Amino acid sequence: MKSLKELYKIGRGPSSSHTMGPAKAAAMFAEKHPEAEKFEVVLYGSLAATGKGHLTDVAVSEALSDGGKKPVTIVWKPEIFLPFHPNGMTFKAMDAEGNIGDTWTVYSIGGGTISEGPDSAIGEGPDIYELNSISEIVEWCKNTGRNFWEYAEQCEGPDFWDYMKEVWDAMKASILRGLDTEGALPGPLRLSRKAATYHIKASGYKANLQTRGMVFSYALAVSEENASGGVVVTAPTCGSSGVLPAVLYHISKGHNFSETRILHALATGGLFGNVVKRNASISGAEVGCQGEVGVACAMASAATCQLFGGTPTQVEYAAEMGLEHHLGMTCDPVCGLVQIPCIERNAFAAARALDANIYASFSDGYHRVSFDEVVYVMKETGHDIPSLYKETGEGGLASRMFL
Repeated sequence: MKSLKELYKIGRGPSSSHTMGPAKAAAMFAEKHPEAEKFEVVLYGSLAATGKGHLTDVAVSEALSDGGKKPVTIVWKPEIFLPFHPNGMTFKAMDAEGNIGDTWTVYSIGGGTISEGPDSAIGEGPDIYELNSISEIVEWCKNTGRNFWEYAEQCEGPDFWDYMKEVWDAMKASILRGLDTEGALPGPLRLSRKAATYHIKASGYKANLQTRGMVFSYALAVSEENASGGVVVTAPTCGSSGVLPAVLYHISKGHNFSETRILHALATGGLFGNVVKRNASISGAEVGCQGEVGVACAMASAATCQLFGGTPTQVEYAAEMGLEHHLGMTCDPVCGLVQIPCIERNAFAAARALDANIYASFSDGYHRVSFDEVVYVMKETGHDIPSLYKETGEGGLASRMFL
């Protein structure tokens, strides 16, 4: 597995697959061809089907146009799915007469990562983790008497904790901005922000109800920031960026955990997300929302269980439940926007992560279905889900009119 720095990326929403990844690819192609007078970009499959709602064309054009000096033509081909991944795109560099000098086909495979094909993650570092499954890492924990975050610390570089602090600071900042902003989100749905209202209402309830209300408000805050193109952290994606920050922020405020312990929890959650990224997918276009919100819930479940003293097997059990009970979740964004049902899903997944921790903590950690088995099933399930339910805007809620 690669570094957790490649999982936790700090950048602008609303989509790691549809905006961050394509923008990264476009910037690389523009740097390679400064001589080009104009560009053409062909978007395929999911990138074309929901690209306008996700601002894919804006992200790509900004990266290629050199401040608006060079024309950029976007060609939409939602009916064509390239063999490797649903999020395919072809860049073409042209001279003034339109003659093509070079072409490049690349894929945005989830979490802001781009690839030219199998076993190719462009711009990312080498594999630094020897163990690539949670069962192997749990066994390492048992044999060494250490915890998940200590395995991450052993494998990562000397600046790892400094980067984790940057990630945590960015997460907190997105919550605070979201709580302090009101009004409608951009796009034709005219969806009103709810985070500030939920936060105010929650503060008036007794403690037993306040917990859920506060967690909801934090998740809404980050998700609404993402939907408006604000800076968020992929955890593991932009569309699911509200779950882990909401849970950790709520716990840190309510239980006075030190920043060090929160960073350790971030590392533990990241390991679970990294295993899914390595062995299955975190791309909604490839496996549905189970790979985004489901994985985010698993990460938050694991992080929470560790914070409250869970054993490695209890932590693994919490994460397993967080993912298992999202199996089969479709990715069906209305109008191609990361708003309905994405924002609410973040809030409910955050609450479910807290429940998974409690359930696992009541147990002795023994359970029949392992996290790795659920990851395998998630991958199979994702491939069996028809494409119209995987970020194409053709099925599910996306097929209904809400304007």
